[in-house]
Amino acid sequence: MTLSSISSTLSRRPGIRLGLLLAAPLTWLVLVYVVALAALLVTAFWTIDSFTNELERTFTLDNVREITGEALYRSVTLRTLGVALLVTLIDCAIALPVGFYMAKVASRRSRHLLVIAFLMPLWASYLVKALAWRSLLSNGGLLDWAGGLVGLGSPGFGFTAIVLTQAYIWLPYVILPVYAAYERVPDSLLDAAGDLGARPALTFRTVVLPLVVPGLVAGSIFSFSLTMGDYITVNIVGGANQMLGNLVYINSGSNLPLAAAIALIPIVVIMIYLALVRRTGALENL
Repeated sequence: MTLSSISSTLSRRPGIRLGLLLAAPLTWLVLVYVVALAALLVTAFWTIDSFTNELERTFTLDNVREITGEALYRSVTLRTLGVALLVTLIDCAIALPVGFYMAKVASRRSRHLLVIAFLMPLWASYLVKALAWRSLLSNGGLLDWAGGLVGLGSPGFGFTAIVLTQAYIWLPYVILPVYAAYERVPDSLLDAAGDLGARPALTFRTVVLPLVVPGLVAGSIFSFSLTMGDYITVNIVGGANQMLGNLVYINSGSNLPLAAAIALIPIVVIMIYLALVRRTGALENL
């Protein structure tokens, strides 16, 4: 087959062109991510020999019974879920007004500067940002000094520090989809609502918000799932608190099947979250 005939065939069949274009990245995704994740999940149903410390590839539900039966894993799961929900709510509460200002109020030049400002933290290392918050939250740090001016102090290291740090780190992942959703809202709809006598609050609630929900959902998926799997922030600013990611990391060196079983928890939680989001119909409009 000559190059001209191949070119002619591809020009007539866009489906084949698309398949060839996506073949390499999809193959890489399946082999490196999906297969590796499946192997990890299978490991959750194996066990470790208590005498030789060798991995035994025999099917067992002992690890699943352990993580569902012990109070430690239930409390850590609830703590992780609470942090993820709080981080998501904080980021969404910030993203809604900021995204609206960027898309509908700010001038073109200010809009570009704000987009750059929210993209710039993504250029910095995750570890640098977490350590910067450790410095802010430490005794004698900036928050401790600023709070002392009004009779307050730094929250220190712990649950609050985890929420604040994670909310800051994942905020750009929420603001940018919300901003993009606002950009797709026609200005004519806002003008029409104003001409019909609707107050700004009513216009936002009944006209703008339903159109922005898909972007808000996309951002919440980012912040919720990334917080559920995080463990570095907890090690840096969490004090004695633990989250599911920490338990996976701690057990991965000594008991890989148990670590894999613990990793099932955030995966199941995120799948439930996606199922609930899908029922709202927001995913179809992303």
